[in-house]
Amino acid sequence: MKLEIISPSEIAYSGEVDSVTLPGVSGKFTVLKNHASLISVLKPGEVKFSNGGLETKVDIKGGLADIDMNKISVCVY
Repeated sequence: MKLEIISPSEIAYSGEVDSVTLPGVSGKFTVLKNHASLISVLKPGEVKFSNGGLETKVDIKGGLADIDMNKISVCVY
């Protein structure tokens, strides 16, 4: 899957991942390959993603996530 984490000032991450956990307003949720299409509002918290067993965390203040056809676009502020 392709993950992009984008803020108004930079691209915080762009690359392939195995899984992504996002802080949705209704609770945390994890996205795996072939996840159904989804748009979600994000609350302050951590975006966690892994690739090949290496886990990375990015703190966010909120934003939006768009999941479609194995591409996850996260717009944060």
